[in-house]
Parts: sequence; structure tokens; C-alpha cells
Amino acid sequence: MHMHSSDNADMSGVMVVPEVISYINKRDCDFRISTSCGGPVLLPVKVKPPKDTDLLLKAGNHTIYVSIHQARFLSHIHMDMIPFFDDNDLAGYDRE
Repeated sequence: MHMHSSDNADMSGVMVVPEVISYINKRDCDFRISTSCGGPVLLPVKVKPPKDTDLLLKAGNHTIYVSIHQARFLSHIHMDMIPFFDDNDLAGYDRE
């Protein structure tokens, strides 16, 4: 179980667009926003586990854990934060 230094109130000004909520609900898991070389990225916690310092944001029936390094720059969470891969990019990896 993770203990987080902050709660939902810290992220109350951040809007999650409906398409992202739908995407998260379809995948039925929590997600995390972390830093990538291309900017903030939204990944399932199975891929990028939450950290104790993450801030929490409710998205539908799930939680988005937000890196404290990204939180100060976020005003909304949108589909451009979700990486999409061409099937050729996934060659050699198991898909669920």
C-alpha cells in the first residue's frame, strides 16, 4: 500500500478530459503521470508504479497518480499524454 504526501485537494484545479476518463475506465486500472523526454506521459501503474510523493487525482472510478515534478505544470490531462505505438513498435513484446 502506498502512502502519499498529498491528497486530491492539491489537484482540484486539474481537469481530466472525458476521453481520458473513458480510456482509463475501459482499461480498468489506475494510471500515473510521469516525466518523459517528450513531456508528461500517462501510463498504467503496472508500467510505471506510483511513488510515495505522487499527488492523487480521481478519474472516473480510478486514480491518476501525478508526479510532483509534473503537477505544477498541469492544467488538464488530455489524450496527447497517452503514448500510442505502431504494431511494429511492439514486435517482440507480449501484449495483454
